[in-house]
Formats: sequence, structure tokens, C-alpha cells
Amino acid sequence: MLSHELRNPLAPIRNAVELVRRIAPADPRLAWARDVVDRQVTHMAQLVDDLLDVSRITQGKISLRKDTVELEGVVQHAVETARPLIEARGHTLKITMPETPVWMIGDFARLAQVLANLLNNAAKYTPEGGAISLAAEVSEGQVVMTVRDNGMGIDRDLLPRVFDLFSQGERSLDRSLGGLGVGLTVVQRLVELHQGRVEVFSEGAGRGSEFRVTLPCISEVPHATAASERNPHEDEKMQRGTRVLVVDDNADAAESIAVLLRMEGHEVKTVSDGVQAIACSQVFAPSAVVLDIGLPGMSGYDVARRLRELPATRNAVFIALTGYGQREDRNLAAQAGFEHHLIKPADPRAIHEVITRKPRPGSVSQAS
Repeated sequence: MLSHELRNPLAPIRNAVELVRRIAPADPRLAWARDVVDRQVTHMAQLVDDLLDVSRITQGKISLRKDTVELEGVVQHAVETARPLIEARGHTLKITMPETPVWMIGDFARLAQVLANLLNNAAKYTPEGGAISLAAEVSEGQVVMTVRDNGMGIDRDLLPRVFDLFSQGERSLDRSLGGLGVGLTVVQRLVELHQGRVEVFSEGAGRGSEFRVTLPCISEVPHATAASERNPHEDEKMQRGTRVLVVDDNADAAESIAVLLRMEGHEVKTVSDGVQAIACSQVFAPSAVVLDIGLPGMSGYDVARRLRELPATRNAVFIALTGYGQREDRNLAAQAGFEHHLIKPADPRAIHEVITRKPRPGSVSQAS
């Protein structure tokens, strides 16, 4: 409930930022203000996620979705997550990878989160125009990933407790990107859940920092993987101009999504509750339904089940757009018939992408 209430106001803000990006005149001052809002919304969403992760981890409620994952994909995803902050602060990023593919057993999203948190941490605590490096190597059946920076460094007194919850070094008043001191706690717990370890090294204040993550890796990969079994026809594009029904009791959130989707050529209708959604679907016959979960009267899960029973929406693509982002929430979404589970404030481009692509049968994608 807390995550839902904190994320809900961020969704229309992010949608409005994307709308301004597309239609505003080319004024450098406006572009700067827009980018500031975008970065701060992203930062706020990350703080919410970190706090919820710490709560779940300390209560032993985190469960990993382990599969065979390739290191390069994990690194690419982490870098894309951290890139906006790195570029905003004018840092250079050097990436060094092994020459041959490296495979691990782990949770792709959580491993990418570990590296993204370390990269973001390096970007925050390195003065503008600094240098950050991410290097990976394999040694004796283990992959070692090292994130280095030439930033503020870590005081000797703080070094032994840098992974403790809410632990931070002293900051001047202008350290507006400092965060809450929970990101490294999340890193340590997630690495340990993967049977690995994380270490930190620094020669002191102003001497930079180095974080080293060591995880077990494997040399053999099962012949048939989810990627190799995918039917290429399942990724065919839907026709442009899809009819989309947006259901959200937050009027700002619903209308801002609708405006952006209309700009992509879609025909969009918005309603504020499940009763209206069921009534209008029989006439509007949407090909995609973007559905909030925390609706008044009837939950989004119940609405999705009812719409699945209607001939007009039986084959529609169902997208849960919600502030509820825990594992059990995704499972409930899958059971209710959703193909996609997006967490507020979702990137509007991600919403457009899942609308225009057919999902793999029986799968539920997730994004933030």
C-alpha cells in the first residue's frame, strides 16, 4: 500500500514530462527544466524501490527468479539504467568485458540492480567530469565485477560499515543526490542471496572507491533456452492505430497516458473505474487495456477477469500499470490474465512498446 501511494503521484508527472519533451518549443531553458524534473522523478522512484527492497530483504521476503543469464546482458541493462545520471554529471564510463560469453545462474533483474546501484553510487559521489570504470573477468569458476571511480573516496572510519543500513559519510549541504544510504545495503544482501560476496576498497577521502562483486559462474549452458525456443512470429508488430482503453481513477495519470498514446496514432478512451471499463469495452472493443490495480469498488484483477470473459476483449492485450510491484503482485496479475506488469511511474515509451508488440503466450513481462 505504501509503494502504491508513493508511486501513484509520480506517474502523471513522468507522463507530463514526456509530453513536454515532444511538443514544447526548442528552448534550452525549457529543456533544462524538463530534464531536471525527469531526473528527480526517476531518483524518487528509485528511493521508493530501495526502501521497499530493504524492508523485504530484512524480513526475508525476497525470493529470486533464478535462470541461466549471460553477463553481458546484465551489464548492458545496468549501464542503461545508470546512464542518465552518469551523463548528467559529465562522467566518462569505461567498460571492460571478457572476450568470451560468461553465463551465471541468477535473477537477471536483481543482478542488473546490483551493478546499477554501484554505478549510480559512483556517479553520485564523484565530482562532475569524473571517471568511472566497470570491469569484469573470470577466475577459477567465478566472475569478478569491479566498479571504480576517482571520486570522493571513503573515510577509513566509515569503510567497515559502508554496507550498513542508512550509513553515509559526511556530506556538504550541496550533496543533493546523496540518497538515503540504503542502496549499498541492497547490493550486499542481493549478492549474498546469489552465494557471492561484495567488497569495498578506498585509500581515503578524495582517493576514489572500488567495489568488487564476486559471483559463481558456469561454463555449460542448457541447449534449449527460453530465448532459443521463442517463436519469431510472436514478436510481430501490431498494426498502428490500436484501440486502447486506459482505466485509472487518477484522472491526471489516465489523461496524460491517453495524450501520449494518441500522439503515437492510437485511438484511446479513458475511464475511472471497473464498471465503466466493462460497460464501454463491449462497444469500444479495445485491442489493448492499460489497467490500474487499485481501483475503487472493483480491483483491477477483477476487472481483467471480467473483460477476459467478454467477446470484445477476450483477445486484447492486458497491461497492469500499478504502484504495486512486489513478486506476489506480479503473480496475481498473471493469474488475472495480464500479459504485462508495469510499475508506476512507467516510462510512457515502455507502455507504447508493449501495446505494439504481441506478448509471448503465458508470459508476464515487467518494467518500471
